[in-house]
Amino acid sequence: MKKQYWLLKTEPTSFSIYDLENAPKKTTFWEGVRNYQARNFLRDSIKKGDEVFIYHSNTDEPGIMGTAKVVKEGYPDDSQYNPKSKYYDSAATSENPRWYLIDIQHQNTFKNSLSLQALRNFDEL
Repeated sequence: MKKQYWLLKTEPTSFSIYDLENAPKKTTFWEGVRNYQARNFLRDSIKKGDEVFIYHSNTDEPGIMGTAKVVKEGYPDDSQYNPKSKYYDSAATSENPRWYLIDIQHQNTFKNSLSLQALRNFDEL
């Protein structure tokens, strides 16, 4: 199967490319996604070896800050079962999970961001 490329959006005050770069083994799980279309991509489409662009939103200059690689395909997000978690979902069960996550590994942090404005100038996008 051909490698695909994905954009993962995060607010840097919650989790940034620098947090990923400094994580143990430069790897983390991408938790807390609570959008059904994004969930479907995590569960069904994003595959091990795919590349991701880490996009910082809700900043003075939103943009892509670096890259990562998918190291584990979609699996149920355990936080959906934990009543103490901010990602808890009372309708989710282990027999019928509603939310999924993937594991990613840091590849590259850009010296300068690829800003949203710059991205808008690419006709290919």
